[in-house]
Amino acid sequence: MDSLLRFLFLVLVLAPLLTPFLVVGAGAALAVRGYRLMMLGTLRWHPPSGRTCVLVLVMAGSAVLGAYAWGLVSSSCLLDPERFCADRGVPGDHVVTRASLPVSSQCVTSAGQGTELVPWWVNPTVFVGLALFGLALGASADAVRRKVRRAR
Repeated sequence: MDSLLRFLFLVLVLAPLLTPFLVVGAGAALAVRGYRLMMLGTLRWHPPSGRTCVLVLVMAGSAVLGAYAWGLVSSSCLLDPERFCADRGVPGDHVVTRASLPVSSQCVTSAGQGTELVPWWVNPTVFVGLALFGLALGASADAVRRKVRRAR
């Protein structure tokens, strides 16, 4: 169990650094795929293929993981948020409030003023990525079903 927790911590720390490469790589592969279809003259609407769905799944899943991990790491939820509040210049006594989804970490002063530590773009990226991931998952299931029907 201890090694699993260490692995998950390592994933959360490295995800913001590695996932942009996966997002850009999958996006480039999708662009090349679209360009090839355009050159063949078959760029008309048709249901997406399984490969296209997998590329979108990789791109969306990487964006979600990277943004979520960035939100956790940038607000130091994992390490020492109380010290982070003082470093961010939140004056006076403060309490740290946290939420997992939407990602939130706030320094709330005794006067009731809150300062959000998570960057503004993290939660929109997570929710749009989750929606895109769900759509791509449904489309990939449809692509598999179409392929099975053609095989019969």
